[in-house]
Amino acid sequence: DLSPASRYRILSAVKSLFGFGHQLGYLPFDVGRALRLPALRNRLAERILPEADVHRILSLETEGRNRALLMLLYASGGRVSEVCGLCWRDVQANGDGAQVTLFGKGSKTRAIQLPASVAGLLLALRSEAAEEDPVFRSRQGGQALQPVAVLRVVRLAAHRAGIDLRVSPHWLRHAHASHALDRGAPIHLVQAT
Repeated sequence: DLSPASRYRILSAVKSLFGFGHQLGYLPFDVGRALRLPALRNRLAERILPEADVHRILSLETEGRNRALLMLLYASGGRVSEVCGLCWRDVQANGDGAQVTLFGKGSKTRAIQLPASVAGLLLALRSEAAEEDPVFRSRQGGQALQPVAVLRVVRLAAHRAGIDLRVSPHWLRHAHASHALDRGAPIHLVQAT
């Protein structure tokens, strides 16, 4: 009853485990080597929203924290875990905009320059928050917003914009990269940020 992607991921893990066991000498043969993984259809293109849809999602959000969150997800191309872990010490105003430092997958740190429109929304949330306080706080307890809460915000915003797809925060990351490339951004710059 698993989806093809789930079956692929499980089989790949088992195959890798057998290969690792053989490499370490625990198994005399790599029995997973004979296993052929099923071909998977790449569905990435189905998860890239057109610019008009993204702009509709962003413009219809009226709540300040949620609008800043959606704008940051799209403008930075950040992962939801990186944005949830963002503290005020990671946000530096500079000139008209701001720079955010995201720490994420693979223990990599990325510095991203935000335009003035996004920086203004973000900095308006700060009030008296300390450097170590989370940028995006939950309504209960003021703790850092959890990824599942961000998913709810994104899904509600997409629904409000009339998009009947299961949009997730990662879709905004894909849209950021795709739209940047469509507008002529060098691919090495998109990969680096």
